[in-house]
Amino acid sequence: MKARLIASVVLAASVVLGTSACNLVAPQATTNNYDPSDGVSGRTGDLKIRNAMIIVGENGTDGNLVAAVTNGGDAQSLSIQFGEGEDETVTAAIPEQSTVSFGTAEDDPILLEGIDAEAGSLVEVFFQYGNETGVEILVPVLDGALEEYSDLVPETATR
Repeated sequence: MKARLIASVVLAASVVLGTSACNLVAPQATTNNYDPSDGVSGRTGDLKIRNAMIIVGENGTDGNLVAAVTNGGDAQSLSIQFGEGEDETVTAAIPEQSTVSFGTAEDDPILLEGIDAEAGSLVEVFFQYGNETGVEILVPVLDGALEEYSDLVPETATR
């Protein structure tokens, strides 16, 4: 009788380990970080840039930078450079311990004037604050062809 009980316990333990031990050898796909939307992400110091994309009009000369920036530290002034010269730098205030969205229908736009980019291309955008090392992100350019982006086209591009 003891042998049968021991065999049952060993068999049950083997079944449990055999059916649940996949995670010991196989990587879990849910632990991989990825960008779930059309935008891209980056990080500089305490600031996390999430879902950054540029929406352009038909002519592609001006763009609306759409992004969310999460600040895990003190209040910061974020510099966003999208071209070669200093005239092509925009500054935005990011309060401490907060998330600020830009470019959506409810939020302030960050107009990138004169970027001259077509939908489907990538634009180098440099994000930096304070003395932190900045991050350069290749931001995808989209247009208002998709319904969800049609109200994000900058007004200067529709004139």
